[in-house]
Amino acid sequence: MEKDFVFDLLEQEKTRQREGLELIPSENYVSSEVLAAMGSVFTNKYSEGYPSFEGLADWSEAKIAEQVLSNYRYYGGQKNVDRMERLAIARAMKLFKADHANVQPHSGANANEAVYFAWLKPGDKVLAMNLGHGGHLTHGSPVTRSASIYDFIAYGTTAEGDIDYDEMEQLALKEDVQLILVGYSAFMKLPDFKRVAEIRTMAEKKWGHEILLMADMAHVAGLIAGGAHPNPLEYGFNVMTTTTHKTLRGPRGGIILSMGRVASPLKKPEKTLQNIPILIDRAVFPGTQGGPLEHVIAAKAVAFGEALKPEFKTYAEKIIENAKALAAALSEHGFALQGGGTENHLILAKVQESFGISGKFYEAALDAVGLTLNANSLPGDKGGAFRPGGVRLGTPAITTRGLGVKEMAQIADWMKRVAEICVKAGDSEDLTAHEVELDTIRAEVTALAVRFPVPGI
Repeated sequence: MEKDFVFDLLEQEKTRQREGLELIPSENYVSSEVLAAMGSVFTNKYSEGYPSFEGLADWSEAKIAEQVLSNYRYYGGQKNVDRMERLAIARAMKLFKADHANVQPHSGANANEAVYFAWLKPGDKVLAMNLGHGGHLTHGSPVTRSASIYDFIAYGTTAEGDIDYDEMEQLALKEDVQLILVGYSAFMKLPDFKRVAEIRTMAEKKWGHEILLMADMAHVAGLIAGGAHPNPLEYGFNVMTTTTHKTLRGPRGGIILSMGRVASPLKKPEKTLQNIPILIDRAVFPGTQGGPLEHVIAAKAVAFGEALKPEFKTYAEKIIENAKALAAALSEHGFALQGGGTENHLILAKVQESFGISGKFYEAALDAVGLTLNANSLPGDKGGAFRPGGVRLGTPAITTRGLGVKEMAQIADWMKRVAEICVKAGDSEDLTAHEVELDTIRAEVTALAVRFPVPGI
């Protein structure tokens, strides 16, 4: 039988995942049920448009699963897809205490662009976190499409690693912004959502118009769902976007949660904050996307159902417990940490400052022993994206596998040993002479990893 290289690579990836430890904070493992839904026959169905939104706030799963209602679709044969997508919407609404949920975005980037398109016109100003201070590409990085359409104004962080709320307030009162955005990819504090909402109110009074308050919580959505992190929607935010594959432990994709009036997306409403759910639905389809990925939406529905179970709350708490333990152990081993530690699942280690090694070199050395994380820039970093002075790591995936505080200490020890090997390699960054040492650590990592099975494989 002829070898199929794709399936051979799938098997190799299974081995990599089983025998290593995933420390990238934006990655996780899904359940076998999520995998099954994503590989289901829903991939065969084309479903442009939306199901009915009637009765979703009443929260009766049995009724939602049984009712066949009229819809806002452009194709026939939707009675099963409609009910499945309605379940996904209802579960997301309950999970995040939202008035509405659009579950169709293909990614977090798509979700953010849809919100921008729903509320902004070209040239409008957006206040968002500086990428170099822990922000996100889709929040105004000049390499993105949205940055060429809208005018992003960046606020930064303080020396202690927190959002500079004073700077945010000054900028909101100086610049006539249409949208204030809180979101990040490397930020270790709990945002003060109440303070941001107060800043929005002050800016609205000065400029005399409504300002959309948006939170991109892609990295901490699972912590919010598990009650281990504050929910911005409970502090006056109009919109929350998130990916579904990080701490939320679902398939790769995005969702948009919103507060306000829910109605038919076929008729364009007045542009008001109260109508933002309708404006977003129209911005997702037909505004920025075509047919939704219904097999992925099915997998999202399964993941949301899992996150509604009591054990998910315990999982969210353990993520933070492990992250704090890992941060403390790294500090004891001489790692300087951005912000002095973490209040969520993210850790940013300053390896250039601590050991005189680049983040990218350290990433490669750790990869050789089966510890996967990513190089990451730091505020004021001079090395650029490919020679940054830090690395970013986190605990969602290893917590899913069942690792605890004891294993965090072991991981920190391995990371210190690898850092010492990198120091010995020096400026050449050649690890050839240290392969025996690295292989020894690799064997130890594998021995631990295989004790904690990867879900679904």
